Amino acid sequence: MNEWLKKLISQLKELWSKWTVIQKVILIGIIIAVVGALIFILTFSARPTTVPLFNTAVTDVTVRDQIVYRLAQENVDAEVSATGIISVEDDATARRMRAILVREDLVPSSVSPWDLFDTERWTTTDFERNVNLRRSITEVVTQHIESLEDIDRANVVITMPERTTFASEQQPVTASVIIYPRPGSDISSSKKKVEGIQKLLIKAVEGLTAENVTISDSSGNILNDFEGLKDIERVDIIAREQKLIQTLETQYRAKVLNSLQQIFGTDRVRDLNLKIDMDMSQKSVEATEYSPIVIKEDNPDTPYDDSELVESITISSQIIDKTWKGTGYNPEGPAGVEGQNPPVYSDMSNVYGINQEKAETKNQVINTKQISEQKSPTIERVTVSVNIDGTWNRKYDENGALIVLPNGSIDRDYVPVSSEDLANAQKLVQDAIGYNRTRGDSVTVQNIAFDRTRQFSDEDMNFLRDQQTKKTVFMVLSGIIVVMLAFIAFRFISRELERKRRLREEEILRKHQMEREKTLWEAEQAGMEVTMSVEERERAELQENAISLAREHPEDVAMLIRSWLMEE
Repeated sequence: MNEWLKKLISQLKELWSKWTVIQKVILIGIIIAVVGALIFILTFSARPTTVPLFNTAVTDVTVRDQIVYRLAQENVDAEVSATGIISVEDDATARRMRAILVREDLVPSSVSPWDLFDTERWTTTDFERNVNLRRSITEVVTQHIESLEDIDRANVVITMPERTTFASEQQPVTASVIIYPRPGSDISSSKKKVEGIQKLLIKAVEGLTAENVTISDSSGNILNDFEGLKDIERVDIIAREQKLIQTLETQYRAKVLNSLQQIFGTDRVRDLNLKIDMDMSQKSVEATEYSPIVIKEDNPDTPYDDSELVESITISSQIIDKTWKGTGYNPEGPAGVEGQNPPVYSDMSNVYGINQEKAETKNQVINTKQISEQKSPTIERVTVSVNIDGTWNRKYDENGALIVLPNGSIDRDYVPVSSEDLANAQKLVQDAIGYNRTRGDSVTVQNIAFDRTRQFSDEDMNFLRDQQTKKTVFMVLSGIIVVMLAFIAFRFISRELERKRRLREEEILRKHQMEREKTLWEAEQAGMEVTMSVEERERAELQENAISLAREHPEDVAMLIRSWLMEE
């Protein structure tokens, strides 16, 4: 074996000497990776995957379901084994959830308070054992308190006096806790959370009672002085009650006001006053109620009550009618012995008489009801007052125009709300609030005219402004019409003058042409040779064409002549 080992070592050395530096580095890296993987696997496999929430099994299915549901609310994954052990992810989560379960009284009765703390006990003397026990409990309680979301840091001091022989001489166990809340936490003003910390301490420390626990904040304010908080709680309760009443008043007011405004208009029903008196106390009523027996129910279709009632019903009866006639019987006792009856009976022994007895027994029954109820806050009285304004109508004259008073305001008539409409509105309000006359409800619907001085003033100003605007528009339109008529007349006159001037020019041209033709004719008659230049011939042709065109289209000729004159 040694030779084989030596041979293996020599072969490895020879192989190591032949390898390059890169190969050696790769081999070393592979060895380190394998060793690290083995260490990681061993460490991970040795570590428990979950931590038990309690060291004992929770056998009660209802309590176990409540605990699992509460863990789910805190987004904590929990596992329940077949034996009833509840497990969570890690120790920190287990400590935090234990604190929450203790605060909310969800710890099973089978779980001992000592099972909430993972504390080891080791020592050789009683003194060291007690010291270590107190230190362990203090440390675990501190961890539990600091695991709460609302607490940043906690300082816990627990005092456990030595046990004495006599209970009267035993000093109580005390605990003092100073908590440092996290920013934004409301634990200093939350009674429920402070009670949770107090319960956690009582369950953690044996013999600790609520009166020997002191919880304060960093400023020294005592947080578990619940007797001193009663006045504050009473103020909070009163504030919540007032808020509830205000909410009901707002709901009733909105419902009734909306109904009236849809009927009469938002401007005529502007506001509604409503007051609700409530009894916020809780009462337990135990009573026996006697009532008549209903033979026939009331028909709701009839306007009157046609029900039939009787005070009682006979369930059994007995009638006795006895008649006795004859002499009385007076026993004397044995023969030879005088009777013991009084003399008065002895004297009446042979008297003939008649005895008649009549009796009637009836067993009656009535309706009996046993009432046992818890009365929550109830409405004692509802009072409503609402004002509905009438309508204002404008006055018009015979021609349909508004009547304007000398001061410039519009004349108006006020039409009040009719009594029938007020009665219908009152009935509507009563049905909306659940009117109950026996409890003293009151509904008042009146017609009082609103002060509309400012509204009417604005309407009058708008009316006057509209009238002025209409007058201004009329004057502007009239001016535009006058200007248009003047422009049309001017255009007509100017065209007429233009036509006359054109005719005058045509007459002048015609005369010039006639004189020219006459001159040419005379020259031809005289045998004179008349020569015309090209320009004159063209001019003559243009004139002839202009004359012929003037006869057919005088306006076009006038434009042509005007152009010629402008060119010349």
